[in-house]
Amino acid sequence: MPPWTWKAIIVFWLGFLGTLVLRYSYERLASLLILLLVALFLSLAIEPGTTRLAKRGWKRGRATVAILLAVMAGVLIFVAAIGTLVATQVADLAQNSERYVGRTVSFVNDNFGANINAAKVNNSIQDPDGPVQEFIRGQQGEALQLSVAALGLLLQGFSVMLFTFYLVADGPRMRRSICSRLAPDKQRRVLDTWELAIAKTGGYIYSRVLLAAFSAFVHWIAFQSLGTAAPVAMALWVGLISQFIPVVGTYIAGVLPVLITFIDSPVKALVIIAVIITYQQIENFLISPRITARTMEIHPAISFGSAIAGAALLGPVGAILGLPVAAMAVALASAHGQRHELIEDDLVHIQEKPIREPRVSRRGLRRGKR
Repeated sequence: MPPWTWKAIIVFWLGFLGTLVLRYSYERLASLLILLLVALFLSLAIEPGTTRLAKRGWKRGRATVAILLAVMAGVLIFVAAIGTLVATQVADLAQNSERYVGRTVSFVNDNFGANINAAKVNNSIQDPDGPVQEFIRGQQGEALQLSVAALGLLLQGFSVMLFTFYLVADGPRMRRSICSRLAPDKQRRVLDTWELAIAKTGGYIYSRVLLAAFSAFVHWIAFQSLGTAAPVAMALWVGLISQFIPVVGTYIAGVLPVLITFIDSPVKALVIIAVIITYQQIENFLISPRITARTMEIHPAISFGSAIAGAALLGPVGAILGLPVAAMAVALASAHGQRHELIEDDLVHIQEKPIREPRVSRRGLRRGKR
């Protein structure tokens, strides 16, 4: 055999064993890696605010804690408002189920030509051996698992906040430690990349907050006009969920107000569906392109594909983080590399909008002649 055969066999088996070790480690540490990724994203988002407070005389640790506490307070207030609203509506539905069922059955019979007996529907709901009561009893046994899941979610949130605090508060020290092992030209490249990541993440958060605020305002007007329960909480729910969950966020956010309104009035629920769909089209074609173009320059196809790819890799967390990661990748790709002058061809020609000359009235023409 050739002398390199044994070396090739050894290298092959070492690579095979190393792959198994990496796969085993990733399966055990996948949750930790996701937490670190979320913490990195959050640290890039709050880095500009911490830096501004530090320039005004704040210590970085204190500034980071202040911003994180503000973020936590906003999240807790939002979750508490939505949770209280849902619990109130569920309790009201349980107490007045017969009235709501009768109203819904009347709406279906009058508008769709059905012949449903409301009394039979109520009897099937109240039947102890019926499917509805069995489902309710089955869900009561899930209360413990739900409590454990909520506790685990709180621990994960605390871990993300802790990692974010260290990444931001000790950011300069960490960057000094990294750059001290690199040549000056590589140091500049690393710092420029870091600054670009902060700018793109900040632009993403800024654009999402603007769109969420505008969406919440429009939906608040609609919910207030229709008399929807807790219009402010519902508007905030639609605004935040629709903007921070790409692609399908609007339709996920619209389920809750539609269901709550459907209990009170099916006609109002249909109106809310029409409002949500109409606003989504207006936002996609008029509002979002202008805001996103000024804060995060990325092609719509890339943003759509990045959301799908992120969801396929990391689930809901990946769907949220896919857009800023894609924006950073596009920015890095456009910042590096040599560019050449384009040749004249129809395939690369972009039609520019014609410049409209200002209209001059006849009175203005007469004054000009004079």
